[in-house]
Amino acid sequence: MAVQQTREPTRIGYHTTGNGSAAPRIFLQPIAAPSVLGLFGFAGATFIVAANLAGWYGNHTTSPLYLAPFAAMFGGVAQFLAGMWAYRARDALATAMHGMWGSFWIGYGVLNILLATHSLAAPKVWYHQPEVGYWFFALALITGTGALASLAESLGLFAVLSTLAAGSGILAGAFLYGSESWATVAGWVFVFSAGFAWYTASAMMLASTYGRTILPLGKYTREANVPGGHAMHPIEIEWAEPGVRMGQ
Repeated sequence: MAVQQTREPTRIGYHTTGNGSAAPRIFLQPIAAPSVLGLFGFAGATFIVAANLAGWYGNHTTSPLYLAPFAAMFGGVAQFLAGMWAYRARDALATAMHGMWGSFWIGYGVLNILLATHSLAAPKVWYHQPEVGYWFFALALITGTGALASLAESLGLFAVLSTLAAGSGILAGAFLYGSESWATVAGWVFVFSAGFAWYTASAMMLASTYGRTILPLGKYTREANVPGGHAMHPIEIEWAEPGVRMGQ
């Protein structure tokens, strides 16, 4: 989920010159920062589900069935696509995190469809689901690794992934051992993660549209953290590929 502004991939083609020799032609393919969509998708899906998990509204039996379509499409499909576009931008961290969590939200939607059609039996107690607990155990482990990697990007991104990893770990324990109180705590932690994701995506979008920093992200260059500073850089040669910038 890197937060550099844009990268322009290249395609190299050839055309025949007048003397019959082949001369290279370079085609620039600009793309927007995929993590803007990915983080907004994550923030929206996580907030509505986490607020229910924290007990802000609804119940834990029928409410998830209403939340699943939104979570599966916005948090799942949209975020997964952002991960694949991040792959095109050579952003390994964003590819892994958006791809993984997008897949999770799609799986969340499928699980609720199976429960709604009674293809799977609903758990007797909503906060004791050892099978789903292991989902979150794996998510916590990988997201924690991503949080360490995000320290090379910005403190804003680290805030998103560290709280996400913590919430996943807490919920894993709650589901494995059947603790309603810890499941509620996990919901609150996820709400904070969703808020950090909203802020980070908003900062990236505003910087892209205004061409300068509006909301600081805690990056390691001073100009990127001062509102009004110009954090974006012109297209330049990197790794001998004209027009290519790594990351977002």
